[in-house]
Amino acid sequence: MRIAITANGPGEFAGWVRPLVAALRARDPATEIHLICVPDDFATGREAAYAEQLFPGVRAYPPSVYLRLALGRAVDGLPARVDRVQYLGGDLGHAARVHGRLGGIATSYKFSRRSYAELFERVFAVDEANREQLTGWGTPADRIEVVGNLAIDGALGEAAGTFGDPPSDAAHDGIVLFPGSRRHEVANLFPMFVRVALNLRRMLPGVPVAFAGSPFVRDETLRAALARGGEHPLAYGAAAELNDQREIVAEGARFPLLRAAMRATARARLAVAIPGTKVIELAALGIPAVVCTPFNAPELVVIGGPLQYVGKLPLIGTPIKRAAVLNYAKRFTHFAQPNIDAGKELDVEIVGTLLPSQIAQVAAERWHDAAWCSATGAELRELYRPQAGASERMAAALLEPVAE
Repeated sequence: MRIAITANGPGEFAGWVRPLVAALRARDPATEIHLICVPDDFATGREAAYAEQLFPGVRAYPPSVYLRLALGRAVDGLPARVDRVQYLGGDLGHAARVHGRLGGIATSYKFSRRSYAELFERVFAVDEANREQLTGWGTPADRIEVVGNLAIDGALGEAAGTFGDPPSDAAHDGIVLFPGSRRHEVANLFPMFVRVALNLRRMLPGVPVAFAGSPFVRDETLRAALARGGEHPLAYGAAAELNDQREIVAEGARFPLLRAAMRATARARLAVAIPGTKVIELAALGIPAVVCTPFNAPELVVIGGPLQYVGKLPLIGTPIKRAAVLNYAKRFTHFAQPNIDAGKELDVEIVGTLLPSQIAQVAAERWHDAAWCSATGAELRELYRPQAGASERMAAALLEPVAE
């Protein structure tokens, strides 16, 4: 069986690609997997190298190579045909283009559009709500299969050491900060969260405080961002260093930088994070979070669609994008996905122009409430428990014999 997978940024690679590829190889080690990284504002450029390092034998191709394929040119190592093309992130059009070049059966996960109703022979859905979305997008009901959220398996796998990470007590009963891994997040939210960490160290002396890093962000990139203390003045960041012991050092305080964050966070009491896949992964582990949605500089937010490019126009782009992001945000009661899925606030959410001292104060109050942390963690874990095993269910479906 030959399977080509298209994917884009760090969240999809860690939460979707990683558990699915692991399940495919466990079920059938002879499966030939070609991982095609597509151009995307969410991507870091390191996804292909990371995938090949994590899964020896898997062929991964960076976006520049995908462009060769899309333009009809030959690509070294890529077969002329595959049995299946599976979408796991990025623009759906890229998956359609790969299918057009490599043939096989095209399948998607979580997303589709009316124009692709005939292209995707099966769309794997996260849950019943996602099934309804897909139906609304024109996907025939008989082509939808609910499998669960792959990110749950990604989190549980990392916490258990499935991907080769050693155990860690760096955050035992403490707080882990998740500033994100996209370019503007590294540039501005890491320095902001350094200030949060310094406030927490004063408020909670002796409580472990650690940072979640990302294997997709180079040390030199993070080191430069920390040294600047934030690109935007409204990030309210603090300058820091990244030393050779993988510690973030600021004002004499040291905070571990965790590359396998979920491995250590599984033993933490609380997390502080921005909205995204990581919040779902934390919930799966039973770790409650203070979820921060900062609109200090909304024009820096990375969003899909034409508006991302409008924001790059000189002079008029920034105010247009800023106004559009703030107006769009008004539609939402919750930004944290577990709260959206539960229909109520489980994780604490703070939204708006945020100060590091404000974030730290909320986090310290929640950490002190051990009963709340325990009860909320249990409710979050139970919320996603039925979705565990999505990667096994999806792998089984993808490895079904293909009719000639």
